Amino acid sequence: MAKRFSKEQLEADALVTTYARFVGFIQKNIISAILGGVAVLVLIGAGVWYYLQSQAHEAEAQELLVSAEQMFEETDYESALYGDDVDFTAGFAEIIEEYPRTDAANIARYYAAVSALRLEENQEALNYIEDFEPPGGILGVGPISIHGIILENLGEYEEAAIQFKRAADWDRNTTTTPQNLLMAAQAALEAGQDQSAREYLNEIIEEYENSNAADQALHMQGMMSALD
Repeated sequence: MAKRFSKEQLEADALVTTYARFVGFIQKNIISAILGGVAVLVLIGAGVWYYLQSQAHEAEAQELLVSAEQMFEETDYESALYGDDVDFTAGFAEIIEEYPRTDAANIARYYAAVSALRLEENQEALNYIEDFEPPGGILGVGPISIHGIILENLGEYEEAAIQFKRAADWDRNTTTTPQNLLMAAQAALEAGQDQSAREYLNEIIEEYENSNAADQALHMQGMMSALD
């Protein structure tokens, strides 16, 4: 005769079976679960490490920038750009190379461009200013204008006109905007883009008639008409 089990025995057996399966599942997947947890911790740790490293690099770069800026203010552009081996001071070029992703390196790119421009190293100046990220508002106008000047020095008049127009539009005001439009007109004229030059001049005369650039724009406009 087959053995019969009571209701309580059957329920207990089902509970044991379910528990055994649960334990088996945990044992099979525990390694994956642990590895997943470790991976998350590694990512968090890497993020914290990167942040702390970035902060440390920024502080180091800012400290080096102070010395380079001092040499720049003393018009020692070569030492400001390339550093001084005698005094063991870093220049803007080294700051850019060693700390490329810092805010200090971005500022160094602008100073490096101006220093190279002063040293008549126009191609080097262009390389630096092309990588510089100008700030918003009026503070960004000057660096963009310098970009145009460097391009003019290299004979790239069409591109120079684009940069001067960009500077004019970067922060619209009655001082820098008409002056940059005038430089854009001059560069466009050198590039043989007479129509663009006329548009820039008309913009000055119509929108900034009380600016110093307006008289020069009228004079240029008259000269262009005489040559037609």
